[in-house]
Amino acid sequence: MTDTLRNPKLEDHPGSNTEKDPDAWVSGDDPMTGAQASYLATLSEEAGADMPAGDLSKAEASKRIDELKAKLDL
Repeated sequence: MTDTLRNPKLEDHPGSNTEKDPDAWVSGDDPMTGAQASYLATLSEEAGADMPAGDLSKAEASKRIDELKAKLDL
């Protein structure tokens, strides 16, 4: 058998599975974590934005974090 197997680790730009759309998260509807709440509070303060309600889901918190990071150029 002369076929070689593809090894993504050897590619110049291997794909990544470390980032996934929050809408596709299995646990996306779970309440946000303490770490997310803390980071969201810090980013909101730095951006001069209101802290969102504490009843966000993990997916909603992640999206808000991404929005604030973009606003702050992080």
